[in-house]
Amino acid sequence: MEGLTGAVFRRVHHRFFPGVDKYFMPFLSPGKEHHFQKRDLRELAPEQNAGLPAVPQLLTRSPEDFLWCAHALADLGYQEVNLNLGCPSGTVTAKGKGSGLLRDLGELERFLDDVFAGAEVAVSVKTRIGWRDPAEFGPLLALLSRYPMAELTVHPRVREEFYRGGAHLETFQQAVEIWRGPLCYNGDLTAPGEVSALTERFPGLEALMAGRGLAGDPALFRKVQGGPAAGRQELRDYHQALYEGYAEAFQNRRAAMMRMKELWSYLIFLFDGGERHAKALRKANDPAAFLDAAAAIFRDLPLREDSAGGWRDRPLF
Repeated sequence: MEGLTGAVFRRVHHRFFPGVDKYFMPFLSPGKEHHFQKRDLRELAPEQNAGLPAVPQLLTRSPEDFLWCAHALADLGYQEVNLNLGCPSGTVTAKGKGSGLLRDLGELERFLDDVFAGAEVAVSVKTRIGWRDPAEFGPLLALLSRYPMAELTVHPRVREEFYRGGAHLETFQQAVEIWRGPLCYNGDLTAPGEVSALTERFPGLEALMAGRGLAGDPALFRKVQGGPAAGRQELRDYHQALYEGYAEAFQNRRAAMMRMKELWSYLIFLFDGGERHAKALRKANDPAAFLDAAAAIFRDLPLREDSAGGWRDRPLF
């Protein structure tokens, strides 16, 4: 969720739908020059995350770069950093980053040895279950279990599946049985019923992470905790606050419109019949036309109790 979970989204979501325990920030890719880009500093500034729990994600294959960045983040007041071993993007894995590190457990072992020997801040890890075959998860889990990480988040797909097909819950079971620290599940959570089924199958599970599911239904975790679904006016106000927040951050309403279109690729499935209205949103060439198309959806379409989650197999944007 690289583009969507920035500071504007976190602040607005936390204001309208409080209750998320932790927000994972868009990943940073620290380089050998060991300094933050201006856009990174804007994202990381403490005032951007005042009053909400935010954890930076790091995407690198260099332990030296990781440790520099983790130390710099600690100086900014962050108490935890997250190592991303899950990103399946080809441009990322071609550099041996993200899930690209899962191809060579020897290299990953050397990386983790250096990171956990030198880190002065809590380190959590998000991983897939392997590169090509779910059978890779056993050796990977054995390796990861050697390190004192703050939390392990598992997305139970291999890299080559990207987000296709079902999650390998039978493989995730290995982590439930073996892992002795905090464990978090990630993948395919769009409705409270899916969460209930998961926690019934894995009753000791301590945490859940949602990415696309939360973009598609901002009230997801509120509903999981027994609260109400998002109301029509509530969603309209949330949408307007996001748009205005992006417009202020980008100093450009067209750029704000493009970011909101990315959000709508998930949010559209919360409206019954929204698939038929996606074209008007997608083809809007100026902010006024975009806002008119969004207003028509909020005005005319029934809200679903839960998102249809159609981005999984029939993306509309």
